[in-house]
Amino acid sequence: MRKVLILIFIVIITIASTYALIYYVGMQGFAFAWALNFLLMGCVLFFTETLKAPLTSPYYNERPWEQGGKIYQSLGINIFRKLLVWIGWEKLNKKSSPVEKNTKALMHLHYRTKQSELGHIIILMIVLVINIFVAFKFGFLKSLWLLVLNILFNLYPILLQRYNRPRIERVINMSKHR
Repeated sequence: MRKVLILIFIVIITIASTYALIYYVGMQGFAFAWALNFLLMGCVLFFTETLKAPLTSPYYNERPWEQGGKIYQSLGINIFRKLLVWIGWEKLNKKSSPVEKNTKALMHLHYRTKQSELGHIIILMIVLVINIFVAFKFGFLKSLWLLVLNILFNLYPILLQRYNRPRIERVINMSKHR
């Protein structure tokens, strides 16, 4: 019961914070798109960390259409990975949660890819709804920053998790056979 109340509280805080952002910044432009994405990232992080769902859905399994990651490579996932290294995200991420070379740590990393993907999917959908609203109310050009940052901050991280997870699974399987 306590967990459910915390989750409800997080949703209420998210809605109130988003409303405050809209009220004080407005719904147009780069500042709103940037702040909205980071606000939602923080709130969704608290939500998924509190939820701690097992995330065993078949959705997280690799699909045949993903062609072993070739589809993601054609969409520029390697450029996105280099961008993450260039801006220092990869270094920061490894510093805050280094990957150990044992099966338990790899299993935890595998779970974290699912958790991260879930969080980015939630944010992607929320920002997409707001993006569509802004496009209809103020015009497509006024909603362009929402679209661009939603792709960079949410869609590509989802693709990256889907690209990395099968590789992590292979390493886990190899470490179990040793």
